Amino acid sequence: MGRVKGPGTAKKSLFRIIFSRTGIFLVLILIQVLFFIGTTFHLREYTVYIYGVLIMLRVAVIIYIINRKGNPAFKITWILAVLAFPVVGTLFYMYSEMQVGTSFMRQRLTELKLETAQYMRQDQDVVDAIWASKSANSHLSYYLSHQLGFPTYRNTSVKYFPLGEYKFKYLIEELKRARKFIFLEYFIIDKGYMWGTILDVLKRKAEDGVEVRVMYDGMCAISLLPYGYPQELRKYGIKCKMANAVKPFLSTTQNNRDHRKICVIDGKTAFTGGVNLADEYINKKVRFGHWKDTAIMLKGDAVQSFTVMFLEMWNVNERKAENFRRYMTPKRKELKRELGYVIPYADSPFDNENVGEEVYFHILNHAKKYVHIMTPYLILDNEMITTLTRVAKSGIDVVIIMPHIPDKWYAFVVAQTYYQELIESGVQIYEYTPGFVHAKVFVSDDDTAVVGTINLDYRSLYLHFECGAFIYNNSEIDRIERDFQQTLGHSHKVTLMEVKNRTMLTKVVGQVLRLVAPLM
Repeated sequence: MGRVKGPGTAKKSLFRIIFSRTGIFLVLILIQVLFFIGTTFHLREYTVYIYGVLIMLRVAVIIYIINRKGNPAFKITWILAVLAFPVVGTLFYMYSEMQVGTSFMRQRLTELKLETAQYMRQDQDVVDAIWASKSANSHLSYYLSHQLGFPTYRNTSVKYFPLGEYKFKYLIEELKRARKFIFLEYFIIDKGYMWGTILDVLKRKAEDGVEVRVMYDGMCAISLLPYGYPQELRKYGIKCKMANAVKPFLSTTQNNRDHRKICVIDGKTAFTGGVNLADEYINKKVRFGHWKDTAIMLKGDAVQSFTVMFLEMWNVNERKAENFRRYMTPKRKELKRELGYVIPYADSPFDNENVGEEVYFHILNHAKKYVHIMTPYLILDNEMITTLTRVAKSGIDVVIIMPHIPDKWYAFVVAQTYYQELIESGVQIYEYTPGFVHAKVFVSDDDTAVVGTINLDYRSLYLHFECGAFIYNNSEIDRIERDFQQTLGHSHKVTLMEVKNRTMLTKVVGQVLRLVAPLM
């Protein structure tokens, strides 16, 4: 059963609206209304000239949108917004394009990338080995390493967690073993059993002299944590900050949330996946039925990439130079071939590279038997639709597991608008009947998998800071596929008849919302 919304929840929702892009849009609508009233009563003699200027501005904006680089879906949505709301749409687009606040962040991340490049060099022997193993993956390795600075590693063990509860158990154990430093970067931290248990360990470790840093997305300050929570943690010797602290109407960085989930311990152990630090992720709190989530634990050479990812994000707004070297760990000399290859990677909205989507494309385009996917959201651009349908038509078993109980009704009705085209092309869609799937998993051909934070929607693929790990020829891939099959056993296959029999209201609302999906 879902939670009953009380006054507190309603208040949080109101704050979220005020401090979000929706709030900006509402303010601009108010400006438009006031503008029309003003021109009607006070500027009547200048109305023709004012509207002439507005038309010229609107045309100029539309021409600019058409000719700029970017995903066509975003272009269409923006053009519709400008045409439907001449003043609001135009001002809103200009506001977004000015990138108020993002220019500094973009430049700073570029600088940090250069500073950390020496710790992200690719070993040639690894490149030679992966080329001999599978040439297609060697091309992905080259792209991620040479274009983006994410090396391919060997000597890295992988442990897969099919539920948040299992990740939580191991996370506590590994935190207790920390001797030098603990880095935590999470999209959501919420007070409760999970975070309370973790915080108790962090306090003890800080007392013992372990360096502890905690970073969470600024949106938490609106609905989950007090705005001054970082100061509260500092009292215990824990360094804490918000990534992209929300400042209403002043910056577009609030549209680029830090959606990553990273834990690094002593440079030797790392966690990532879909699991945030809140009770619903370990089924201590029921929100949308049973919460199905996944995560992985890495031990070995590949952990260094997650260490660097964290330090780069942490230092975006730091004035004092970071001594990165002190957090780097030497690579192991012995070679364990059965561990295969691991490529940790991050996706930034500021590097003009859609890394998460490109990795997913790579898996789909090189699959020979199957591609099995778990995702909470399905809001696709044309390239992803084309790829999924083409691969399924080629005889590859393409299966997607979605939630049956969604956390966001509007995202779910939009997702359902893609069902018919996908199913008619041979893509099988299942819904997890016990509740909500929050996992972000691709697994293919018994030898390839991705576990990370990247959903199949516009926000994850284009707008958020994300991360994941590409895994190849590791024995844990078999466990990932077994978990997929077990989850499939608790899921309902969506039929074409069911899709066609949806209510007219659901269909209409979904199609309308799909028009603005890139801006949701």
